[in-house]
Amino acid sequence: MGAGHSHGSHRASHSGGAGDLEVPRGPRLALLGSLAVAGIAALMGLLLLWPDGAEVDRIADSANFAAPGVTFPTGTVDSIHASCPQAEVASDGDCGRIEITVDDGAGKGDQATVQVSPQVLDSGLSAGDNVRLQRIPGEGDADPTYTYFGTERGGPLLVLLLVFGGLVLVVARWRGLFALVGLAFSGVVIWKFVLPALLTGESGVAVALTASALIMFVVLYTTHGFSLRTSAALAGTLVGVAVIAGIGVLATGATRLTGIGDDQAGILSSLVGDLSFQDLFACAAIIAGLGVLNDVTITQSSAVWEIRAASPGMGRAQLFASGMRIGRDHIASTIYTIVFAYAGTALAVLLILRLYGLPWDVLLTTEDITQEIVRTLASSIGLVLAVPLTTGIAALVAATSRTTDPLLE
Repeated sequence: MGAGHSHGSHRASHSGGAGDLEVPRGPRLALLGSLAVAGIAALMGLLLLWPDGAEVDRIADSANFAAPGVTFPTGTVDSIHASCPQAEVASDGDCGRIEITVDDGAGKGDQATVQVSPQVLDSGLSAGDNVRLQRIPGEGDADPTYTYFGTERGGPLLVLLLVFGGLVLVVARWRGLFALVGLAFSGVVIWKFVLPALLTGESGVAVALTASALIMFVVLYTTHGFSLRTSAALAGTLVGVAVIAGIGVLATGATRLTGIGDDQAGILSSLVGDLSFQDLFACAAIIAGLGVLNDVTITQSSAVWEIRAASPGMGRAQLFASGMRIGRDHIASTIYTIVFAYAGTALAVLLILRLYGLPWDVLLTTEDITQEIVRTLASSIGLVLAVPLTTGIAALVAATSRTTDPLLE
């Protein structure tokens, strides 16, 4: 027994890293078995909640953005007139017109004068820029009517995307590539499953939990590899997602949120009559917390593994305490990230409310403010609980060989 202990201690202390540590059979099977159950549940949820394609098409067909015959060609700005006669300013309040030539789509070659708002001109629009137009065909022999729809932004956005992808690949290399693959998979799940399922009336919480589990299984294992270290992080993430779901549902009911806080919700209400906006809000809160949870749990699991590799003789309680010292710092910084991210997205609303000068107890009765508070607190609670849970799971699993840990003999 003594010789075995010496051999085990020597290997643990001189191994190349945490990946060489032996993991006890019990915790390993418990972790992998739990994840297997979660994976099967996610696949079953995907099958049960998969939306009816015909119903999705029917809803989409009934929600036409524009009248039949209306098209959206592209055009080039030939010239800009930032002023107009005083009589016209008084009649419609706008004083900006642009001369355009249709380059592509219906009406190619047409020239037209299109009125735009002062805000569009202030954005830096200039001759040579491409714009998207709305073309309304004329009745009979009448000429079509053109209106400004938006500025073409594909070029700058493509440059930003290429810079982002290039930097990820240069800095993170293969791991960055796998992260981009996971990101693409997440987009497919949201576009092909989450949105159609919500449109067809499926439970927002069930859809979000199913999608979150599928995304996290693929993203974590693709990016960080198939290992017990990643599995521990995945388990902590799934528990954190469940906590966010529970808190979100309870808080939504307790605060009597309607889920309708902006113009988009009103448009959805008119297009999809049986859509539950409370479910939609809960779904959004769950998905919004995924990125932060992923960051925290993988960091905690990796920290515990590295601590164990550096100190193979450390007991589980000490390992957990060391991991939590890192986790506390991570919690503090990540909570700031959550709050600032939500404050940034709601900045326009906050400015309006600030101008109103209403007391805080009155502001808390507004739908917009309460939604952001509930979303922030639900994500934060899930984050805070995910840290000790992930640390505990990793400390239980990331053990050295049986001969170096008396609890395993």
